[in-house]
Amino acid sequence: MANSRTVMIALGGNALSPKSEAGTITEQFRHTKSSLKGVMHFVRANYNICITHGNGPQVGAELSRNEIAAEKIPPLPLGILVANTQGAMGYMIQQSLQNALYSEDSNREVVSFISQMKVNGNDPAIGNPSKFIGVSYTNDKARKYMSKYGWEMREQEPGLWRRVVPSPDPLYIFNGKSIKHLVDFGTIVIAGGGGGIPAYNLEDGSLEGLDGVIDKDMTAALLGRIIKAQELFIITDVDNIYLNFKTDSQEIIRNTTAKDVDQWLKDGQFWRGTMEPKIKAALYFLNHHGKEVIITSIENIEKAIQKKAGTRILKN
Repeated sequence: MANSRTVMIALGGNALSPKSEAGTITEQFRHTKSSLKGVMHFVRANYNICITHGNGPQVGAELSRNEIAAEKIPPLPLGILVANTQGAMGYMIQQSLQNALYSEDSNREVVSFISQMKVNGNDPAIGNPSKFIGVSYTNDKARKYMSKYGWEMREQEPGLWRRVVPSPDPLYIFNGKSIKHLVDFGTIVIAGGGGGIPAYNLEDGSLEGLDGVIDKDMTAALLGRIIKAQELFIITDVDNIYLNFKTDSQEIIRNTTAKDVDQWLKDGQFWRGTMEPKIKAALYFLNHHGKEVIITSIENIEKAIQKKAGTRILKN
């Protein structure tokens, strides 16, 4: 199936497991199915499609299981937990999408990749944990867990703390050619889940996993470049981007350009750990191949495709 339009879709881990919920599999399946109603509009329009997803709440839950069961079961390294969430979340997305395709008598196939991302083993970010994972805690609970488990935590939003882990920059995605080949063929590919499993080369050239996570939006931008996507949809837990977010002078942004967004980024308009990584990924995508980036929520995917919702960032 040759098609001139290709879309890269980045589903946020919080979009599939909102902060306000416990994050049960039943809840996550429900949100996954809801998000894929929007994806089906790309299917009906005959887009070539690649999907990636975050895993912040999910891998945070895996780390908590590690802590709770540490005295009885050997804990797993973070790289393995990222792989585990890739498999579990890939399964949820794949099955939900297969069911949606079946209901519309579509013969398109869905494939999930266990994706490794090459990083620099000497990246300074490895020694400077900055990526938020897991659920949010109040000030008091955060201090309790930092003392009890030795977690490193930071305040993500006023009064809300989350655990942080190393997040090196992705340099290269393994199997990129295979992903592009399948996407161009018409297969819907799920890849780079949770940002991908970080790995670096030892002196003999062999690969070694790294305890860290990679920002999924930057991985989505890199994947979008590899598959030569024209559009990048970043699906998160807010409807739009804003200036002066959560202040009396908050301003909604619906249509803008990479030039303006770059200046707002330099002005510190976007919160670190939430919107800032998405903006950086959007600028990378637009700088290398993409034509437009749309940032919106699960509920607004359909309207965003119709250019009636979300924030649309165009190439200058």
